Amino acid sequence: MKAPRILVAPHFTGGGDVVLPEGPARHVARVLRLAEGAPLRLFDGAGLEARAVLLEASRKRVVARIEALVPGFGESPLAVHLGQAISKGDRMDYAIQKAVELGVAAITPLYTEHGDVRLRGEREAKKLAHWQAVAASACEQCGRATLPPVHPPAGLAEWLAGRDEALRLVLHPDTAGALARREAPATAALLIGPEGGLSEAEVEAALAGGFAPLSLGPRILRTETAPVVALSLLQSRFGDL
Repeated sequence: MKAPRILVAPHFTGGGDVVLPEGPARHVARVLRLAEGAPLRLFDGAGLEARAVLLEASRKRVVARIEALVPGFGESPLAVHLGQAISKGDRMDYAIQKAVELGVAAITPLYTEHGDVRLRGEREAKKLAHWQAVAASACEQCGRATLPPVHPPAGLAEWLAGRDEALRLVLHPDTAGALARREAPATAALLIGPEGGLSEAEVEAALAGGFAPLSLGPRILRTETAPVVALSLLQSRFGDL
């Protein structure tokens, strides 16, 4: 069986022992039912990975010993910051999971005019923690050693004001933006609206902020499908696909 990959706290060292966090420990001991001596791959979310072996796998504690440190891989040369309008149910989870698999560098959930999700206080904090866990799980699965941050939800105007990426794109169905005519950037920002689309005022604000309109073809894609297609195009044109 292929050694499972587990996200752990940073600062592990070769030859040292690592106590796995509660969630991964439960998965290793109770779901995978791994025994002492089983191989693991640990990574710190900041680019470092390690080969490890399981020393203890009890119901109370799971401990692994680091055998060798190895450089992480899986990061795209194109750093994309995704601004994704918040959607209901598992659609947002899907968008975050696939964005991480496709090499996104950062994600900010966005409140928009036509978005039908509004989170406040403890509910927002719990949802953010959930989205961050989705991103971590996607990293474990796809082989990335660097965990892209999922930032706290923000209003669209706030997110636009902070953008300085070399390439900034807003999805807009009534345009014919062509990536092929652009020089390869090192950074990009990608704005994707909700099911109801961005309002005219929001599109105008994005354009005024240096965003170029981008169409994904004649069919209207769902808000969780759009980042998969757009990121695939960006990674194919400027990244590592």
